[in-house]
Amino acid sequence: MHGRLRRYPQSTHIAALVGRSLDRTNDRLCHLFHAGYVDRPRAQLDYYPTRGSAPMVYALANRGARLLREQGEIDLSEIDWGRKNLEAGRPFIEHQLEIADFEVAAQLSAERFGCHYASAEEIASRAPGTFATDLGGNLLALRVTVSHQGARYEIGLVPDIAFAIDLKKGASRNFVVEIDRGTMPITRADFSQTSIERKLRSYLAAYLSRLFERRFGWNSFRVLFVTTDDNRVRSMIEALRSIQPPGAAGSSLFLFASRDALRAADPLTANWRGVDGQLRRLLPQ
Repeated sequence: MHGRLRRYPQSTHIAALVGRSLDRTNDRLCHLFHAGYVDRPRAQLDYYPTRGSAPMVYALANRGARLLREQGEIDLSEIDWGRKNLEAGRPFIEHQLEIADFEVAAQLSAERFGCHYASAEEIASRAPGTFATDLGGNLLALRVTVSHQGARYEIGLVPDIAFAIDLKKGASRNFVVEIDRGTMPITRADFSQTSIERKLRSYLAAYLSRLFERRFGWNSFRVLFVTTDDNRVRSMIEALRSIQPPGAAGSSLFLFASRDALRAADPLTANWRGVDGQLRRLLPQ
């Protein structure tokens, strides 16, 4: 399993990253599965009837996790991976697949440009001082204080992805990503409940308090929202404008794109829309 992938890649993701044919990759994964190194989450089996034939989803199994720990390849918790894979439901796996889609596309695009893709694990290894996680041992988990309508809220902020693109001249472009499946309300009357507006305010608070600089050593970064369609992109931008209009501090932090826009290109070359309505790309032209 590729160290920079999240928990539930498809065989096509793995084949693309290791640069082998799908047939050879499937054969190798089949052997690893029967040897107990990787698992096939059962929730995907009720997914296929509605989608037709689809690439198999794989996950790390207990034996594979032990091997990686012994070899020092990756820091893995002492948990029952088999049980976690069994408990993973269909919506969770679908979300993980969308995360893997983005990560693989970004990694392969970076390679085509001759740039280095740094994963969350590598970002953590670069971070100044001792890297401590805030929420459940998640490398990406942060805790931020948000003031809203006279009240203060302690909010856990957990991006779906964090990555950096190291450019040829030594500079880096830093990003966190939210993969939105269209199920979360844009706004809510009760701010204690999750919403897109609350996510936007949380990232703004983290930016203005320089939380990402202290945590990751990032002097600058962007927050990318990937969502279902252009209508929802517009709704998110309208919500952001109501919080921080164009030109206000932190308003240029956010970029938005639909899944169709990313499918037509890739994360690094696609057109992302900012709060001012202008289109931008993640890498310099």
